[in-house]
Amino acid sequence: MDYISTRGSAPALDFEGATLAGLASDGGLYVPREWPRFSAEEIASWAGLPYAELAAKVMAPFVAGSLTEERLLELTTAAYGRFAHDGVTPLKQLDSQQWLLELFHGPTLAFKDVALQLLGLLFEEFLGRSDRNLTIVGATSGDTGSAAIDAVAGRAKVDIFMLHPKGRVSDVQRRQMTTVLAPNVHNIALEHANFDDAQAIVKRVFNDKGMTDRFAIGAVNSINWARLMAQVVYYFAAGLQLGAPHRKVAFSVPTGNFGDVFAGYVAAQMGLPVERLIVATNVNDILHRALAEGDYSQGTVTPTAAPSMDIQVSSNFERLLFDLGGRDGKALAEQMAGFESTKAMQLTNAQREGASALFSSARADADEMASTIRRAYEATGELIDPHTACGLFAARTAGIDASVPVVTLATAHPAKFPEAVERATGQRPTLPTRVGDLFEREEKYETLPGTFEAVTEFVAAHASPKV
Repeated sequence: MDYISTRGSAPALDFEGATLAGLASDGGLYVPREWPRFSAEEIASWAGLPYAELAAKVMAPFVAGSLTEERLLELTTAAYGRFAHDGVTPLKQLDSQQWLLELFHGPTLAFKDVALQLLGLLFEEFLGRSDRNLTIVGATSGDTGSAAIDAVAGRAKVDIFMLHPKGRVSDVQRRQMTTVLAPNVHNIALEHANFDDAQAIVKRVFNDKGMTDRFAIGAVNSINWARLMAQVVYYFAAGLQLGAPHRKVAFSVPTGNFGDVFAGYVAAQMGLPVERLIVATNVNDILHRALAEGDYSQGTVTPTAAPSMDIQVSSNFERLLFDLGGRDGKALAEQMAGFESTKAMQLTNAQREGASALFSSARADADEMASTIRRAYEATGELIDPHTACGLFAARTAGIDASVPVVTLATAHPAKFPEAVERATGQRPTLPTRVGDLFEREEKYETLPGTFEAVTEFVAAHASPKV
């Protein structure tokens, strides 16, 4: 399997190369040259497999040429052995149609662990084959940072620099990053910045010759294909439990950067019978506007109780536009250049029609988010976090036929957002015992201006050269 850039001019890479590169040299995102596809018989044969074994089956075509199936299974077994639930991503039924897919049983209590525990092992595997040092530069709106740091803390040949907008992540999210004191971990709080500002700095680092000549810059954000690949697995896991491939399943996905729901699109391309992918946003609704009206125009980021979705530039949307636009890299490069200069873009007819065949969307405001948290607790006793609430709101209002199960991705443990949950329900969720001493741990982070120059100066002073 080799990987091509959505913008058409970067060299194709194998899985190892794409994993270590992160962002393509032309500014695009790597995608497989073609989607592997499984037969209904193959998918049905996986029913009942342990999660690590299912993961190895689903991901095998993507890693061909870089990892053997035996080695991939060893890595998935190690990655998912750290989860607090033996099912890794268990399903929980809410009513006759609605289900929650709990993705928060990893070390940092959020769905990012499912991908990043594996990605940390992949980095270690591939770096061990060479003399390279990897400098990871990432941006987080809350959960990616802690999951990435946990995955690579203390690993040889890796330095990680994680940017977060100061004051715009929850206390739990911040402390899960800043209390990791491993010498290869560098947390940076950006002043007067939002997630989109941080993400823009990261992308600029990847395209800065002065940085890339000195350092091997790598990505842990969902611009890295390996992260998305790992997320495809839990769609298969949920679908199989609910009757796939003999029954269609719909998924509602709270998302800001489009990576989590794009993994569902990939699963559908691979043969999973997906009835609908429902894109759930908060009031930062660029994805809802793009899918409902074809208007992909950047607005002002509004801070909400669901900070991981406080995003107005959804990086992974580019992968969908590439696929729906006939995989024309040159045309997409021109389309994205226009967006980057004007902050506005209209989807083409082909992109809109292609998206509408599988995707729908919904936007939840603060009141709708809170009322969904309250209703879930009153009806089922379940405490859900604000991001999951956006997903459940969208699931309940999507008009999916009653015969089709609807799975909402529960992307974070409610204790990561205790104030919002308590306001809605009167119940304050507690942290699991494995992270219960979080607020007693020492913090360490740097506060920098939210500028490219300040960040690159700090990285250059603390990172190891590529060789």
